[in-house]
Amino acid sequence: MDLAPKWEGKEMVDYITRYLTTIRERKVTPGPEVKPGYMRELLPDSAPTDPEDWDCIFRDIEKVIMPGVVHWQSPYMHAYYPALTSWPSMLGDMLADAINNIGFTWASSPACTELEMNVMDWLCKALGLPTFFLHHHPDSTGGGILQIVCLSVRPSVCPSICLSVCLSVCLSISPSALCLYQAHSSVEKAGLISLVKIRFLPPDDHFSLRGDTLKEAIQEDRRRGLVPVMLCATLGTTGVCAFDNLSELGPVCAEEGLWLHVDAAYAGSAFLCPELRGPLGGIEYADSFAFNPSKWMMVHFDCTAFWVKDKYKLQQTFSVDPVYLRHENSDQATDFMHWQIPLSRRFRSLKLWFVMRSFGLKNLQGHIRHVCVYVCMYVCLSVCLSLLRRLTRSGTMYLVPADIDRKRIIRFTVTSQLTTSEDIIRDWNIIRKMATDLLAHRSNMF
Repeated sequence: MDLAPKWEGKEMVDYITRYLTTIRERKVTPGPEVKPGYMRELLPDSAPTDPEDWDCIFRDIEKVIMPGVVHWQSPYMHAYYPALTSWPSMLGDMLADAINNIGFTWASSPACTELEMNVMDWLCKALGLPTFFLHHHPDSTGGGILQIVCLSVRPSVCPSICLSVCLSVCLSISPSALCLYQAHSSVEKAGLISLVKIRFLPPDDHFSLRGDTLKEAIQEDRRRGLVPVMLCATLGTTGVCAFDNLSELGPVCAEEGLWLHVDAAYAGSAFLCPELRGPLGGIEYADSFAFNPSKWMMVHFDCTAFWVKDKYKLQQTFSVDPVYLRHENSDQATDFMHWQIPLSRRFRSLKLWFVMRSFGLKNLQGHIRHVCVYVCMYVCLSVCLSLLRRLTRSGTMYLVPADIDRKRIIRFTVTSQLTTSEDIIRDWNIIRKMATDLLAHRSNMF
């Protein structure tokens, strides 16, 4: 069997280029003909016995795949959160896929571990995080690692890791963990995985978790015979991108002995800009911090940056030592298999390295500021309208709902680096016209 790459690779690169440069011409969401099971009629019952011609396979991209694709890179994609890609990110993953090393130990591919440690230090400094999260610092016992994204195959990996560390030292008690009620669903799933009761706490009028609320919840849990072990604070909640008050929560966690995990999954990229780091006040109390460069930083899925203040607590919890994984540098080198739940790991740092070098911090900061301007622009235009289904079915844009204080709202997120002010005005005009038509239709019914 001939496995040597041929012209098909260039054809695919050209197709990807055309796809991304003409993406605004495609409807964001699949049409009404795409229903559960739609692909069953388009595919044979069984895999082919003999090899198929590449031209036939290539034609099926548009025939079978693209009709069912939600185009996350579209400038009219306003649902969920940004999931951006970029040419250096894709090229980095192409190289990682070609090398295809499994970087569980330093010895299994030294470059995989070494690059990850250095790039995580770059990123830590770029975000303005404490020096105790650095691998290479004389006073640090912490460090960072690239994990699978919390919505990936193994969900809730960062909260699960933190809870696992907490549980490893308190197996004889009934532990509980706390978080804001608007915290990401991955926190709740982490509780299910770790068999820990998760308690959701109410926010203040600005949808932020405050220190007094946490203090009262800790005392109440203890009266009920539970031992709070961890708080998951959120910087950028899923529904409205609110920020918990770290400067109040941090001292309470320190006083009460709780592990403070800070989840900045979507909004964390904003901390590349020094003027947007206000919510980081109190980060010096954090035991761990995580965010997703694969959301807003133009590093494509998947890539979660995760730092811990004390790496030895991770290693004590997850270390395994079979003879076939030992190597002559085991005592000196970092083996990331001891920092995570799975054994195997991809060479994710290549795409992050390529992105940070290809754009530079100035251009990455400009990208963040660009999106912030358009978010503010939309907020000035927007009102809460009950027309989500009609908008989504039109295929002109994609939005999702959220519940805030028992009110249903429509979330509008600027997710694409291709979005312009003209796109925002275009989308607003569509929303306004559909809302006007819907209200007129309802008034005619009565």
